Amino acid sequence: MNVTGKIVSLRRMRKAVIKEFNRLYYNSTVWGNGGTRWLGTTVLKCPTDLWIYQEILYELKPDVIVETGTFNGGSAYYFACLFDLIGKGEIITIDVEDNKERPKHDRVTYLKGFSTSKEIFEKVEDLIKNKQTVMVVLDSDHIKENVLNELKLYSALVTENSYLVVEDTNINGHPALPDFGPGPMEALEEFLLENKDFVVDESKEKFFLTFNPKGYLRKKTLTP
Repeated sequence: MNVTGKIVSLRRMRKAVIKEFNRLYYNSTVWGNGGTRWLGTTVLKCPTDLWIYQEILYELKPDVIVETGTFNGGSAYYFACLFDLIGKGEIITIDVEDNKERPKHDRVTYLKGFSTSKEIFEKVEDLIKNKQTVMVVLDSDHIKENVLNELKLYSALVTENSYLVVEDTNINGHPALPDFGPGPMEALEEFLLENKDFVVDESKEKFFLTFNPKGYLRKKTLTP
């Protein structure tokens, strides 16, 4: 085998290993054992993705993160603590359910309702008015139709050079949960065919293991 052939073979092997470890981690007992914890609060995200978020927040220093899909508030609390260290920033997080046990933090605003409803979206628009740097994280219902609707709505809120993150693009066989059905990855791919303002930032997958493959979207600088 020549040098080129060996390189191709190694790349295929690395890709296969990454896929298998992704499946292993996703299907492991880590979730049943409380998942990943941040200061005692469960955060249902991959640790490598949490580290990437830390790097993004430090580099970008956004004024606000809009998050869809609050669940138990773990990621919102994580972001808030990072903002405490940075010295600026707030989180607006949306979920259809209320949970009085969610962590309280001055930088976190909880909204109850459907992320794609007119009422909630207008409320978010009002809350982020005059914010210079806006970042969005989509992590609610993972059905393709919902994710695509969120992408079309919330992409408009993302400011230039900021990020729109589509969570859990690894499901429906990419490589986790092969029987899930069309989900975040399929929504993302359709969105990118129609929207040229965003590019996939592959540098955010540098740790190989990510639950958000192709999901870190950076908004381009838009020329007049």
